[in-house]
Amino acid sequence: MPALDELGGPAGLKALSPDAARRLAEDIRRSLVDTVTRTGGHLGPNLGVVELSIALHRVFDSPRDRILWDTGHQTYVHKILTGRAAGFDALRQAGGLSGYPSRQESEHDVIENSHASTVLSWADGLARAHRLRGVTDHVVAVIGDGALTGGMAWEALNNIGAARDRPVIVVLNDNTRSYAPTVGALAGHLAALRGPEPPRALFEQLGLAYLGPVDGHDIAALEEALHGAAALRRPVVLHCVTEKGRGHAPAEQDEADRFHAVRARTASGASGASGGRSPSWTSVFGEALAELGETRPDIVAITAAMLEPTGLGTFAGRYPDRTVDVGIAEQHAVTAAAGLAFGGLHPVVALYATFLNRAFDQLLLDTALHRAAVTFVLDRAGVTGDDGPSHHGMWDLSLLQLVPRLRVAAPRDAATLRRALGEAVSVHDGPTAVRFPKGSTGADVPAVESVGGVDVLRRGERADVLLVSVGAMAHACADAAERLTGQGLGVTVVDPRWVKPVPPAVVELGLRHRLVVTVEDGGRAGGAGQAIAQAISDAGAPTPVHTLGLPQDFLEHGTRAEVLARCGLTGEGIARAVTELPHPGGPMAVPARGRRS
Repeated sequence: MPALDELGGPAGLKALSPDAARRLAEDIRRSLVDTVTRTGGHLGPNLGVVELSIALHRVFDSPRDRILWDTGHQTYVHKILTGRAAGFDALRQAGGLSGYPSRQESEHDVIENSHASTVLSWADGLARAHRLRGVTDHVVAVIGDGALTGGMAWEALNNIGAARDRPVIVVLNDNTRSYAPTVGALAGHLAALRGPEPPRALFEQLGLAYLGPVDGHDIAALEEALHGAAALRRPVVLHCVTEKGRGHAPAEQDEADRFHAVRARTASGASGASGGRSPSWTSVFGEALAELGETRPDIVAITAAMLEPTGLGTFAGRYPDRTVDVGIAEQHAVTAAAGLAFGGLHPVVALYATFLNRAFDQLLLDTALHRAAVTFVLDRAGVTGDDGPSHHGMWDLSLLQLVPRLRVAAPRDAATLRRALGEAVSVHDGPTAVRFPKGSTGADVPAVESVGGVDVLRRGERADVLLVSVGAMAHACADAAERLTGQGLGVTVVDPRWVKPVPPAVVELGLRHRLVVTVEDGGRAGGAGQAIAQAISDAGAPTPVHTLGLPQDFLEHGTRAEVLARCGLTGEGIARAVTELPHPGGPMAVPARGRRS
């Protein structure tokens, strides 16, 4: 993007004539299609905000004026306009440009958390700080109509509208969609505002001024409206109507998600996501749930605006009356599920693991306290990769350990995922959770035997090391066992499948070994490994237990394999860690007799 690199940031943008600004929009749109289809990333949302991003930076003086973005995957154009065009060749790659705002990248970026519905609370807090400190710079918050279905957005509006001395400009980017079409009463109200005889805007009744709707692809009209909003010096909503995927015919014609996100192309031009070798975890879950729905008419599927991404499309196609989309409202989804359970149904709440964080209180007190028979299916658990820190699902096992009466399954492959889902929806006296990672399932890992419901994947010749593999770490643990056996150690590998509560058989097996090592793709603090260590300690065993997992930190983006390798969670890394671990007799040294070359 050489011409874009020569802009010199927002200052150069302001110097462009209106015609030059329109040509710039065309250049950016072409560049986005070219680069994002090669690297992978969120294409549709960014194609929809090209003109809006240009207008914002021509009217306001970032970073002095704070432009805040909700659900930061729509900030690619903002990044280009603030001097980062050259970085798009390495978008979402390790060491390259983040797919979300990043304070490390630029002083123009503010909110790094890419979860929806948060920006208005940020804006309210920042505006309060400005008033208290006597700062007159503008606070501009860009939020989509889909994100407005989240309850936190309305908590913020309740505060923003009540204080005329804290001017906040809310730019409502209305493209009638989140990932999929926006649902609920709010969608109907916005549609009415776009109509020929609009009603009084709900925002006005909450104390905010309302401007619009304005064509979100007309830079001149946007600039005029933004100047008008800024001149009011009071809380105001500027309603901009945009089109997701604008200017890219395949996206415009895609009624499913308008090319919300695209995968990176391989050298041959094909998507490199699955490689055609094995199905994705998501698709296996979706098919299994649809099959269960045939014999279990009480099963109801709940999504928070993520029907297809969480694999519920097949179930919804067969049982539309038993599929509920609550919008971007995870808290409501979980408590509504408790209500469904009380009403005699068995809800299956399908979420990305990172988004369950948002509904922890509802899981704890509305669901578990009430022994509600709700099954949570947590997609993209553990390391997700290129979406970066806010999307890693590495917190779930730590958080779920805190919840009484909750049973948690971590399947290792497609076969055990189907099995775990069937077992989970058969539980009637409390909540269950089934978690699995992003990507393809890989080959099934068969058990050589079962001990008290715990799968033994490999039986060692001697009881030197018990490797407890949690979920999708089975392949890495099997590799580590091979390496350690080659060094003369006896290694048994087990998979509990259900990691909460800790199966008694894991404790019994642990007591028979010199050393127990747990391996999980979640944070070590409070995870499955610590629960196993506590259970063995409570049994009065002298057996040392060491937990391997992710460091308790915000891990940078990269492929799942790259992040796991950085954290030592490969076969080689696990084997190396085992040989270096301390235990009562010193490091886990190879026995003198039985050593293998």
